[in-house]
Amino acid sequence: MNSLLSDYEWLALQLSLKVATYTIVWLLPIGLILAWVLARKTFIGKGLLDSLIHLPLVLPPIVVGYLLLITMGKQGVIGRWLETWLGVSFSFSWRGAVLACFVISLPLMVRAIRLSIEMVDPRLEQAARTLGASPLKVFFTITLPLTLPGIITGTMLSFARSLGEFGATISFVSNIPGETQTLPLAMFNFLETPGSEMEAARLCLISIVIALVSLFFSEWLNRRMRRRLGMKQ
Repeated sequence: MNSLLSDYEWLALQLSLKVATYTIVWLLPIGLILAWVLARKTFIGKGLLDSLIHLPLVLPPIVVGYLLLITMGKQGVIGRWLETWLGVSFSFSWRGAVLACFVISLPLMVRAIRLSIEMVDPRLEQAARTLGASPLKVFFTITLPLTLPGIITGTMLSFARSLGEFGATISFVSNIPGETQTLPLAMFNFLETPGSEMEAARLCLISIVIALVSLFFSEWLNRRMRRRLGMKQ
């Protein structure tokens, strides 16, 4: 790979994979909890929570980045407190890129898992509780296994979306080589530099290949999981 890419391009690719991986690590547990709450619970404010989770789907990514900047930046309401008391800073760092990708990808993760949970017959869970199973045991032995296709779909879609995130990232953590410059941001730099069309095209091709591999792998794993669970294709 090093022979095909310059150090600059290789660094952007590594950072993209790092950011997307960390995004998924945080997204999975939080997305699963939120999806289960929306699918199985009724409470005041449920519609508002659902709307807030899905808001990044309809907002321009640059607006999401701006909102993150004024809330989680060093001078933001939450960001200033985090840096002062916990020493945690998201501004101009790869952690901020992870946070931006997290917010943008959360609706994809939650929606895929929620739809999968809603397809699980509640009578199966009720029967298990009747037999003495605790809520946690019901979740881990019945709900979670039957929800795996949705989890796989949400994970791979979110991973691919994180790899392609641009607007929220550049407006929140800027475009710093080696720190926040992912593949889309590096490609943007090449497009802005005269005579760098080939480098931009190369990064574009790499992005397409990674996204296609992720989606094909998701579909293959989903089909295999459905066969094991005895679900219709």
